[in-house]
Amino acid sequence: MTNYREILRLHSQGLSQRSIAASCDCGKSTVQRAIALVKEQGLTFPLAPEFTNDRLRKLIYGTETQDESSSTYKEPDYEHVHKEMARSGVTLSLLWNEYCAMCRQNNDIPYMYSTFCQLYRTYTMHTKSTMLLERKPGEQMEVDWAGQTMKVTDNITGECSPAYIFVSVLSYSGYAYVEAFLSRNQESWIAAHVNAYRYYGGATRILVPDNLKTGVTKRTKAEIILNAAYQEMAEHYGTAVLPARVRKPKDKSSVEGAVGHVSTWIMAALRNWKFFTLQELNEAIADKLRELNDKPFQKRSGSRFSVFNEEEQPLLLEPPNKPYEMSEWKSCTVSYNYHISADKMLYSVPHEHIKKQVDVRLTSRTVEVFLSGERIASHIRKHGSPGQHSTLPEHMPPSHREYSQWNAERFRSWARGIGKSTLVAVNAIFESRKVEQQGYRTCMALLKLSERYSPSRLEAACSRALTYTSSPSFKMVQTILATGQDELPQEEIRKSTSEFGFTRGSEYYGNRDGGDN
Repeated sequence: MTNYREILRLHSQGLSQRSIAASCDCGKSTVQRAIALVKEQGLTFPLAPEFTNDRLRKLIYGTETQDESSSTYKEPDYEHVHKEMARSGVTLSLLWNEYCAMCRQNNDIPYMYSTFCQLYRTYTMHTKSTMLLERKPGEQMEVDWAGQTMKVTDNITGECSPAYIFVSVLSYSGYAYVEAFLSRNQESWIAAHVNAYRYYGGATRILVPDNLKTGVTKRTKAEIILNAAYQEMAEHYGTAVLPARVRKPKDKSSVEGAVGHVSTWIMAALRNWKFFTLQELNEAIADKLRELNDKPFQKRSGSRFSVFNEEEQPLLLEPPNKPYEMSEWKSCTVSYNYHISADKMLYSVPHEHIKKQVDVRLTSRTVEVFLSGERIASHIRKHGSPGQHSTLPEHMPPSHREYSQWNAERFRSWARGIGKSTLVAVNAIFESRKVEQQGYRTCMALLKLSERYSPSRLEAACSRALTYTSSPSFKMVQTILATGQDELPQEEIRKSTSEFGFTRGSEYYGNRDGGDN
């Protein structure tokens, strides 16, 4: 409450109104009203004892009546105010306006905003809620890598590998999560966040990392560009990433303090232990972490776990139905065959995007292609030998789409409808190619001959060609049809070929019956 007696005392000593306001921690208008009261009432200092601060306040603001049965100011519900301040977006200004509206409805007199704030600060200082509410429950999580490392020893060679310690802490309760990794790469960084959210049972509204490359790609005074995978992970959990300023450790003071506690109560406590696997190390860390979170506070009641469990956990964001799946982002150019190459596999893209630069997101199961932030293609990811391709018909030009609808079984079915010899010829073509698709064009041209001539003539031509070779070519069948050999009897074919030199008799090679050569 404002000390009106002190205001009047300082005024009697000739101090300026500005100096009095600064000394008594009040507004200049309050000083002006107190001085006006002195002139109206003809008061002189020192004041009589009956002029208490409460009575002076009533005289100044005109609330004292002749019978001294004046109404008093409505005291705020400080416990309600304190609980509401823990909610996201709630400020003292908003609560004061609500308090004033309630007073008007009940014909009560509200405190001024400055007095309202001062009374609330006094309440927090004299109750168990001594901490300043700079952070709200469930609002912020700070993350970082610890500066020190631990060791994992190979049980065969005895070689030691460094284990990097990830530390996460909720700013309000100080509830911590710690995990060891063999690398500080992108995959470990994302996995650490996913495991932390699983440990907490939800996500905070704000995520405060350092400016490491696995989190922040570029930072300038004008903008912050986050790593694509990190941004995607944050969007999956509904949290906003606000990196700490460069060389401003106070922006993430909670995790900086937690790193110190982790160094003492976990890393130093396990300094003489030897771990042969990363799993063994993390199990030991989990035991020590439980002790750290259950350790009672020194300056207030409860522990990190009790404050988290009672006040913060219910206010965390609900976790998604499925945990975030680690993804890898790459940039590719769509080639002329409307495919992009990702991890040595080929995936189709709509043909109208040929030669455009696209972003590719790869997970363990899917491959997604984005152009200007819009997804234009999605495939099931291929695994195994390189060079496999995934082509969707809707990505092809119309002419290619029509051709792609054919396969070996369809060609065989067509040939089977013409005749057995035609089917044998088609099978021979496929068997002569290393890749099935290489025979499509030849088989199409062969079977199309049935439209130019007739199915019966094509069957006869294939039958005639099979008498010459077990693997007739398209050109051989086409020549037989063009010359009409398929319509001639077998004897005439032999005579014709002998006459025109197509087959050479014994006279050409000499008498094999023992005659002169």
